[in-house]
Amino acid sequence: MARWIVRFKTMCVTMVCSIVVLGIAGKSLAQEKSLYQRLGGYDAVSAVVGEFADRLFADQKLGPFFSGWSAEKQGRFKQLNVLLVCNATGGPCTYIGRTMTASHQGMGVDDTRFDQVAGHLVATLVKFKVPEKEKKELLDIIGSLRGQIVEKK
Repeated sequence: MARWIVRFKTMCVTMVCSIVVLGIAGKSLAQEKSLYQRLGGYDAVSAVVGEFADRLFADQKLGPFFSGWSAEKQGRFKQLNVLLVCNATGGPCTYIGRTMTASHQGMGVDDTRFDQVAGHLVATLVKFKVPEKEKKELLDIIGSLRGQIVEKK
């Protein structure tokens, strides 16, 4: 009988310790917000992407890529990019567009053009006062797409 009591007490202590550890871990996981949440969610992502896209459409140096686009095509570009950013930053969206490679194939995007577009994104993030940590995380995500967008010579 004494052995059973000792085992029971040991088992209870182990369970209580496990519950405490899981509770602490759960709190720290719950406190860690996704980049999507830290950026402000869907409406904030949509506003940033809209401003960013408008900068691209207005840049005459990028004219070969965007000139002559209808309002409908510009709207589709914005929506796909909202879904892309939402998904890539941990949001609930599903990106439904083509792959980056397929989307940019044959466009002749080089490193200079990629950097020019990235510059517009940086300016947009500054305009919206996105904090440095979140700005860096987002730029790292976008930068990781360079190899899929820039055409190899």
